[in-house]
Amino acid sequence: MGVEIRVDDLQGPEIAALLQTHADLMLSQSPEESCHFLPLEGLQKPSITVWSQWEAGRLLGCGAIADIGGGHGEIKSMHARESERGRGLGEQMLLHIVDAARGRGMSALYLETGSPEGFIPARRLYEKHGFADCEPFGDYTHDPMSVFMSRAL
Repeated sequence: MGVEIRVDDLQGPEIAALLQTHADLMLSQSPEESCHFLPLEGLQKPSITVWSQWEAGRLLGCGAIADIGGGHGEIKSMHARESERGRGLGEQMLLHIVDAARGRGMSALYLETGSPEGFIPARRLYEKHGFADCEPFGDYTHDPMSVFMSRAL
């Protein structure tokens, strides 16, 4: 059967619980003022598309892209259930988001992730797929707890 990626309408209890797990994890690794995740209601904007990954009726992970203007997108809310990590779900979602951004005519993708040790796997995944450190973008400011990355498409 395999893993299916589909646009999520953010109405189901599964995605709400997964996004809360994501928020709790971010808050456990960085101070609140350095956490830039969007809560469920923050993701419910026309400029943001959220995808979820499903297998055999189980929600495994999610990821999103926000249109930040100027032909650029920002990756948001990348998360895989802890029990499902190591299966390549993050890479699958990242490639899906990159393809979607290209399909929308975007010329670059940006992201913010954490600088603490717990974020090393995420940073390595992004680096593997051509993302490099950059200056803060949009409304972000320099923060020692944040790493900003970008990639041309």
